Amino acid sequence: MPIEGMLVDLSGVFYVGGDVLPGAREALLRLRQMNKPFRFVTNTSRKCRAEVVSRLHVMGLDVEPHEVLTAPLAGRHWIETRGLRPHLLVHPELLPDFVGIKTSPANAVFMGDAGETFSYDNLNAAFRVLQTGAPLVAVARNRYFQESDGLSLDLGPFVAALEFATRTKAVIVGKPSAEFYTAAVESMALDPREVIMVGDDLEADVLGALDAGLRAALVRTGKYRESDEASLQGTAAMVFDNVYEMLLNI
Repeated sequence: MPIEGMLVDLSGVFYVGGDVLPGAREALLRLRQMNKPFRFVTNTSRKCRAEVVSRLHVMGLDVEPHEVLTAPLAGRHWIETRGLRPHLLVHPELLPDFVGIKTSPANAVFMGDAGETFSYDNLNAAFRVLQTGAPLVAVARNRYFQESDGLSLDLGPFVAALEFATRTKAVIVGKPSAEFYTAAVESMALDPREVIMVGDDLEADVLGALDAGLRAALVRTGKYRESDEASLQGTAAMVFDNVYEMLLNI
């Protein structure tokens, strides 16, 4: 079955920190020339979608808002369809994506990568809400991500801390959630077997996509480590030096 559509990660694939990766602009041009549907899918939760798109434009990557599917907005949809009122443990710059949502009295906790906002007081406030039996909803459980000056802790360790303290299990609404991948594929009106996910994260991007019935490709940029390839032995995943090389060879 030929590849008819693509899901592509952003951080670690098109840029790291504020730096555009080699071949990224050429890759975006190639995506448009291929005349096949694609979506950028990201677990980024330190910025709202509008700011993500604005940052891409500053970097010379002209992406439209409807082309970007973010885990925080998937989380908002999950929460609203269940009539929940979330206590928001998120980065201040993510708050525009939650304007208008009812938050009081809280009967759920929603977590994004809050960065420096992960203070003891803020974590403890979320802990107290969870102690009432409220569900814990999180963007992802990624362990770390690549920044310009090295690897940094991602959301996962903080999710694990609250899970441990409250003896609960978080609902993950971003990658590698099968529900997130299904929604992304459905937005292109394609069969999962016709879609390839491209990313630098072994677990969330590649193994998560394979588990959801998609194809997958790992790129040797961003958080990629040589040891990742050993974990792909026996799978149908492909490995490329960067996203532009991948697009030239599928």
